[in-house]
Amino acid sequence: MSSLSLPILTDRLELRTFERCDVDSLCEYHSLPSVQRYVSTPTYDRAEVAGALNLLRSQVNLQRPGDTLSLAMVRRGDHKLIGHVSLLWSDATAGQGEIRFFINPSYSGEGYTAEAIAAVFDLAFGHFRIHRVFARSDGRNHHSIKLMQQLGLRLEAHYREHALFQGEWDEELHFAILDREWQRSSKVKDLPMRARVA
Repeated sequence: MSSLSLPILTDRLELRTFERCDVDSLCEYHSLPSVQRYVSTPTYDRAEVAGALNLLRSQVNLQRPGDTLSLAMVRRGDHKLIGHVSLLWSDATAGQGEIRFFINPSYSGEGYTAEAIAAVFDLAFGHFRIHRVFARSDGRNHHSIKLMQQLGLRLEAHYREHALFQGEWDEELHFAILDREWQRSSKVKDLPMRARVA
């Protein structure tokens, strides 16, 4: 496998690894209640967000199963960090990966997340040779569900009240796409601009 070349450029975004100076922009959305309900490690103040940032800064490549690559979503026009997308290598033998994503709600609905995920799918299937990528979504997160459908992922499971999460029963949906399905769908659908490595 060739070495990973970053940043990745799309029409409107630069996807790069996190930097120490990203803490203020990360604080703008990471501690919001609408985001907190979907993170595994809650952050309530700047110090805890700084701790989360340190973890994100360490997630720079996929070398072995269990590794995560986390990329900051930065607008190319004004260099504003507006969210992040992560790719977890969950299983080497079966070639499985999981994608996770967060966006500052102030910038949702503008197509940025779809643009970033499309670029990471290209990376997952093209560079890392992952066979199948899945994503999990809260059953009430209608924006995320619509996004997964737009990108060509299929709903594979709906777990009803399968766990207590932050004091509420969790409704979790699992979506997935195979490498050949992504290659096929991205050629025929009106998907965001394919990634370009800088």
